[in-house]
Amino acid sequence: MLKLHHHPFSPASRFARLMLSEHDCKADFVVERPWERHQEFLALNPAGTVPVLVENDGPPIVGAEVIMEYIDETRGYALAERALMPKHPEARAEMRRLVHWFERKFHDEVTNYFVHERIYKLEIPSSRGGGAPDSQILRAARANIRHHIRYIGWLAGSRNWLAGDKITFADLSAAAQLSAIDYIGEVPWDVDPHATAWYARVKSRPSFRGLLADRVTGLPASPSYADLDF
Repeated sequence: MLKLHHHPFSPASRFARLMLSEHDCKADFVVERPWERHQEFLALNPAGTVPVLVENDGPPIVGAEVIMEYIDETRGYALAERALMPKHPEARAEMRRLVHWFERKFHDEVTNYFVHERIYKLEIPSSRGGGAPDSQILRAARANIRHHIRYIGWLAGSRNWLAGDKITFADLSAAAQLSAIDYIGEVPWDVDPHATAWYARVKSRPSFRGLLADRVTGLPASPSYADLDF
């Protein structure tokens, strides 16, 4: 049995949930708020970050990129031609490059700012840094995201999917990041039509339904969030 320790609006956690869904994996989901630093969770991951996947009595599998490799190695064969990991080494390298781009660069320059300021701060006690969002941080995120949307648009406009001809983990990683930002209406979809069309294709997949059902208490979703046609 699989158990995923996650936060519903952690982009990396959303990536892990998409992976599990695409591979038809049944799992128990345990919500973790990393800032609470529960000892039981820190025993699984001393870094205190999500997601963490545990299978039966096995060791914790920590981080979205590590979970990606684990899921592919243990379940990817069942998808056959629908596998999310490309067969050719060069194609795998490009896919991994993009996953790393979205999980690190995109997250650090864009998603982390938006999610922390607009969502996490609603849950974090004021004594631990919760409260009103920082307008300067949001301003920087709004400037940064436009460059990333153009890059996604270039990838989507020059390829069938972001990493090549077929959908891969790279598409799930990018879409997971964007989905958290789209909830608060901060994705400038008018920047590039190729990016918008690509995202509509990904969020129309059955694996996305769980994400689109997520809600933040006291913060309604943007009109585009669950609208498959924007």
